[in-house]
Amino acid sequence: MAEVLVLFTHPRPDRSEVNRPLYEIARNVEGVTAVDLYGEYPDFDINIDREQGRLMAHDVIIFQHPLYWYSAPALLKEWQDLVLEHGFAYGLHGTALQGKVLLNAVSTGARPADYSQTGVNRAELRSLLAPFEKTADLCDMRYLAPFALFGAGRALEEDRLQEHRKAYDDLLKALVADRFDLDKAAAAAVLNDVLDACITSGETH
Repeated sequence: MAEVLVLFTHPRPDRSEVNRPLYEIARNVEGVTAVDLYGEYPDFDINIDREQGRLMAHDVIIFQHPLYWYSAPALLKEWQDLVLEHGFAYGLHGTALQGKVLLNAVSTGARPADYSQTGVNRAELRSLLAPFEKTADLCDMRYLAPFALFGAGRALEEDRLQEHRKAYDDLLKALVADRFDLDKAAAAAVLNDVLDACITSGETH
């Protein structure tokens, strides 16, 4: 069994049609610790010791957030700047996160075709999230492809949200149960495309 930490970062969860329901899914999966960072740190006064303790107590860390300007809301950046310290997360003696798994669970305003070399954004989603992947590399963690809901603003009216919530529930439960092919998930461009193939019948950690 693996311990999974979901760090939910949304500055206006009361207005969230997508991320708030996904956070509620995470809160109800046994073996998952779901934390609302804006709820805990509305003034950005982050408790570094507590956050580092959470990281050490979990095997899989998920940054769940909307995609803001090709990155994450400001509090998650502040969290990274303060919590992932030299000597803790990286550096000669910074081995606390070694071997842990990291991925982004994101929602985007644009559709999948917009995240391509020929699309509006001129880049794939995973390449836009490269700073997170390089952070994982520096901390000797294993980075998985992002789990994404594209065109999130139309997900409700297009009746796609319930299917995505189920997929998130399946993902979290498979990670907790060690029934997830990390190699396939690490090699993919977007986790959604290979999710069913990644969920296995036996342990993979």
